[in-house]
Amino acid sequence: MQTWLSDRIQLESAVCHGKPVVRGTRVLVSNVIGAIAAGQSHAEILEDYPSITEADIRACLEFAGELTAMETAEA
Repeated sequence: MQTWLSDRIQLESAVCHGKPVVRGTRVLVSNVIGAIAAGQSHAEILEDYPSITEADIRACLEFAGELTAMETAEA
């Protein structure tokens, strides 16, 4: 089963154990976010992951932002 979280981020049970990846790749969103957190520039990330684009990096950041904005219901 494949789920598109955005036009650039997908979940597919058969790809990377169903973790969010950049569409059409096996590049985990968490790896991109981790690289940014470690201080890597976008240019360095693109060099490390040549199959993604600047727009993909922005989509990963947007996805991470949406996750942190989620609310949970109080029991």
